[in-house]
Amino acid sequence: MATYKTRGVCSSIIEFEVEEGILHSVRFENGCDGNLEAIGRLVEGMRVVDVIEKLNGIQCQGNTSCPDQLAKALQEYLAGI
Repeated sequence: MATYKTRGVCSSIIEFEVEEGILHSVRFENGCDGNLEAIGRLVEGMRVVDVIEKLNGIQCQGNTSCPDQLAKALQEYLAGI
């Protein structure tokens, strides 16, 4: 399980698992429960690179959003492999 500390959004932490390039078990701590649960369900089983492409740059508060923070978390995860 990977953990990412978010910046500039309502959620404070994103947890997720990656197996063979596929995203699983995305969970946001704090934030808009329904929307964040929906994001987790929608990206379940997707390729990490596809999730990054779809969510990167979405704005909500300022220049980021919870989906954008997930994309950043995944980018950081890939950079650390």
